Order: sequence, then C-alpha cells, then structure tokens
Amino acid sequence: MTPTLYYVVCAVLSVTVLLGISMMSRVKTAVRGNIISAASVLAGIVVTLLYNRIASVGSIYVYMLVGVVIGSAFAVRVKMIQMPQLVALLNGVGGLASALVGILTLLGVGQWVSDFPVFSNVTAVLAIVVGVITLVGSLVAAGKLHKLLSQRPVIWKNHAVVLNFSLIVLTVSVVYSAFAGNMFGLPADVALILLISIAFSTLFGFAFSIRVGGADMPITISLLNSLSGVAGAIAGMAISDILLVSVGGIVGASGLFLTQIMCRSMNRSLMDILTGKTSVSGKKVVQPQPVMEEPKSETPDEQSGKPSAGEILRNARSVIIVPGYGMALAQAQHLVRQLADKLEANGAEVRYAIHPVAGRMPGHMNVLLAEADVPYEQLYEMDAINGDFKDTDAVIVIGANDVLNPAARDAVDTPIYGMPVLNVDEAPEVFICNFDLSPGYAGVENPLYTKRNGVHLMLGDAKDSVGRLLSELDKKEPSASSSGEEPAAVNSSEKLRNARSVIIVPGYGMALAQAQHLVRQLADKLEANGAEVRYAIHPVAGRMPGHMNVLLAEADVPYEQLYEMDTINGDFKDTDAVIVIGANDVLNPAARDAVDTPIYGMPVLNVDEAPEVFICNFDLSPGYAGVENPLYTKRSGVHLMLGDAKESLSTMIAWLN
Repeated sequence: MTPTLYYVVCAVLSVTVLLGISMMSRVKTAVRGNIISAASVLAGIVVTLLYNRIASVGSIYVYMLVGVVIGSAFAVRVKMIQMPQLVALLNGVGGLASALVGILTLLGVGQWVSDFPVFSNVTAVLAIVVGVITLVGSLVAAGKLHKLLSQRPVIWKNHAVVLNFSLIVLTVSVVYSAFAGNMFGLPADVALILLISIAFSTLFGFAFSIRVGGADMPITISLLNSLSGVAGAIAGMAISDILLVSVGGIVGASGLFLTQIMCRSMNRSLMDILTGKTSVSGKKVVQPQPVMEEPKSETPDEQSGKPSAGEILRNARSVIIVPGYGMALAQAQHLVRQLADKLEANGAEVRYAIHPVAGRMPGHMNVLLAEADVPYEQLYEMDAINGDFKDTDAVIVIGANDVLNPAARDAVDTPIYGMPVLNVDEAPEVFICNFDLSPGYAGVENPLYTKRNGVHLMLGDAKDSVGRLLSELDKKEPSASSSGEEPAAVNSSEKLRNARSVIIVPGYGMALAQAQHLVRQLADKLEANGAEVRYAIHPVAGRMPGHMNVLLAEADVPYEQLYEMDTINGDFKDTDAVIVIGANDVLNPAARDAVDTPIYGMPVLNVDEAPEVFICNFDLSPGYAGVENPLYTKRSGVHLMLGDAKESLSTMIAWLN
C-alpha cells in the first residue's frame, strides 16, 4: 500500500467514523451509526496491519482474540442497568491502551528511530498522563456507579492543593521528557519520568473523580470519554499514526461537545461539577418532615369525595411520564411502557419528558425506554416539552427528583440553583412514584412533596407503584361494585392471597409476552406473603429445549425453584394454587383419554388436580395440537384471566398489594 493510498483510506475511514457518531445522536439511526463506526474502526485495524507490514505477527491475533472474547462476554452478561458502569470501564480501557502506547514509545519498544525524538518523547509522556488519568478516573466512576464507592462527593482537606500540586508535577515531567538523557543518562531519566508521570497521574485521576457526586456522573463519563479520545490522539502523535490521531481527535471532540451540552443543560460550568459544587458534601442530609399527604393518598378518598388515582388517570387525555434513575434501579421500564399502553388504550396521549442529565450516563433514559420498545416519537427533550406541563392532565414521575425540583428556580446558594428543571409542578395532577421522600443527590428538599393539592405520593419500589397505578386503571367505576354482588375478582384475589403453596407453569405465551420479569415479581410477592413457590417445567414447553429455563434465568429466578415434570407432577393435588402463564397442550388433561388426538398418550402436567388454577392465557383457543382443553370449561376452581399475560400478571400482583 502506497503512502498516498494509505492517507486517502485514512481520510475516508475518519469521515465514516464521524458519520457513525453523528448518526448515534438520533435513536432511529443510532444502531446503524454504531455499526458504521465499529466497521470503520475494524477496517482501520486491518489497514494499519497491512500498511505497517505487521500483519504476519501472530501474537497480534492472539491478543485480538482475547479482546473479542472479553467484549463478547460483556455484551452478553452485562445487564442494561449496569450499562453506565460498563461505559465508564470502556473509557478506562481506552485510556489504558493510550498510556501503554506512550510507555512503550518512551522505552523505545517496537518503534523505529524517530526523526523528531523530542516531539515523540513529549507526546508519549502526555499520552501516559492523560491515559492514566482517564483509566483511574473511569475506575472510580465505575466504582461509584456500582456502589462499591460512596456516590456522594468525597472532599479531602486541602483537596485543591493536592490537585494543583499534581498538575504542577505532571507539567514538569512532560517538560523533563524533552530533555531525557541530558540529566542522569537516558535509562535513568526515562525511569524517573515514568515513575513520576504514572504516580501523579494516578493521584490526580483519583482526586478529581472521587469528589464528583453520583448525580453528576453523566457529565463525568462524557468527559472521560472525551479524555480517552484525546489520549488516543496524543498516542497517535507519539507513534506518527495519522489514523489514530484523526479518530482519537474525533472521539475527543465529540465527547467534549457532549460534555458542554450537558453542562449547559445544568446551567453549570464544568469546573463547578468537577469540584463537587453541584452536589452536597459528604455530611448527612437532613431528611424532610413528613408531608401532609400519606403514601396511601393514591387510594380512593371516598369520604372527602376527591377522585381516586384511577379516576384521574382514566379521565386524563394528556399524560406526561418523567423517568429518572429510580426507574433504572427498579428496572421498571417495562411496566412503565405497559402503563403507557393502558393509558393510550383509554384514549390518552402519552409523552415522555427526558431531562438531559437524568440517569447516570448520557442518554440513559433513552436506552432504558428503547429496551421496553417505547416509540422514539414519544420521547421529548426538556426544551421541547417544558411548556406543555401546565396544559397536560396528569404527570407521572418514576424515580426522578433533582431534575424536576422547583427549588432550582429560587433556592439561592443551593447546588441546583439556576439549573433548568422540568416544569412538573405546573401540572394539575402529579403522581410521584419515588422510593422515599429523601432529597436527590443535590441534597435539596423538593417542595413538590409538601404541595397540598394535586400531588399523589406513591412511595416504595417503583415497580410496585406502577403496578398499583395499573390496578387503579383496571378498576371499574364505583357503581359497578356497589350492586351488592361480589365480583369474581374479589374471590380470586382472596384465594391467591391465602395460598401457601403455589406452582407456576410457564409456557410459550410467557415467552411471546416477554412476561418472565413480571412472573418473577409475582413469585416474590407470593413468597413475601408466606407462600412456597415452585415452577413446573414441561420438557417440551416453549420452542426449544430449556426455553423456559433460559427465560426464567433471565429474570434471575433461582434454579432451585425449577422442577421437571416427573419431580413435581405428584404435588399438584396438594398445592393450594397453580398459575399457568401461556401454556396449553403441556397441561391439557385430554391427553390422557382423548384417543386419536395428536396429544393422546403424551405425559402432561397434572394441573387439573390442583384445587385452584389461575390461567393467564391470551384466549381460549386450543394449543398447537388443536385439542380443546377441558380445563377451560371446568365450573369451579379455575380462574380465567384472558388477554396479554403481562396485564394479567400485573392484576395478580395488584391483588397481592
């Protein structure tokens, strides 16, 4: 490959990387942008191997294979809630790679003799400094996000002195590298420079990141992302690799732009954030006094005549949902989507208001809502939707606090004063599904919690709160329950609450509805209610061997609770209740005596022997075998809950609440 062709290819690949990053700024094109950038980087690796004539070095492919295995393992095993930590770690890996390039360059390993040794040495030390700072800062950020370290800012005595002194020493080490070999001889000078630059870069990286609060992590991560690109670009200068310089520069610049955008959204300078001025100090935060509205205020207030939460939501025609980090912690995005679907089915327009710094990394809420298949068109940035809160019928807050705290407008001298917030307080009805009444990371009490009218506090786990809202929406109007006739649902709920031994039978319908997480949630509720819960797995349930096991493992159902058919079939007659989730043929009693049918003689789960059977199937159609299921027409002990499995499960969870 000629130098001219190499430079042309480098220019093209740089443009495609830039194009990919640009496409990542929009959810609709983000996947394609990611693929384009990844393919461009892969092509860059191939071009580098060919142009530098090192494609024949076998050890390179061993290291690449190790990287592929580790990356693939992360892609498969890391949960969505852990994505911010993973992004932080990946930034750190980028910094480490650049630092290694700088170290090897300074040691003269794997390098041709440079025509510009001073430039090479200086850029190598700069790559070490920026790379190590990025690595250590990213590790601290990941530790804070994973709660291995305190999420509150840690500020030492003379913290600023430590930082300033480290910077001065690092500057001296960079300047010193220009004269390497002139002081104590080349080996001694290089060793001294490496020792100083690595030690003080580690100290600086730790000191600057440890005093950033958890709420500022989105900005910190975007800054570290920028630093990883800058470190790569400097490393590229050290080894005269124009492609590395170009791509590193693009990553560094894009990360810096994102950092500036997010700082502007918080109306804060980057220095304020890095010095911990936007978060409270490590001292204990005074808890707010209990508010006048009890956590149970979402239930119907029959005595006062006020409409219940269900009535308000049923009558709402415009609803804005505000997701926050609490939704991520509770992994409630799927239930939030289900709530939105039910509101829309009820005639409401549903939109999502996304604050730029909600969550723990840029775009955190977008990623979680995309996981729940929330249409991108329903997501609105703060500036686009902030004027609509006063005209909407209801707002539902899911685990958000600082980003909607009205105190940011007038509470002078607080960490969030001046930060643009979502105008949730202007809405006539606000449902707040937060864990408790504690202030957010900024430590500023939220006056919304003490507002006397129009605020409905639903404290506790966000999944439970959203489940209660779903249940409220399902409730009939008061006239329907005042006829004196006991609803069948009351009887069903009582039987489920009183059950002390429950067997759950999952089937392909659970897989279709992706209801395994709700199944786990229901099981947890039953266990909290004193019941023993087991799962009966038919060998051919689902569409592949072990299909149900895989889905239940995804929802972290303990393996010890899964029982094969032969092991548990004798226990159905002694259990209090069986819950069927989208299964049919594998429990069809007709298999025992319906001669000449496709399932005749097939061993089935003895579900029909249980005294109470809750069937959460989509409809009463026969299974794939086409044989009618007599369980559906059984007159007693069978509770049919037809329709989407998720909705049926949510109803059952609400019964247990």
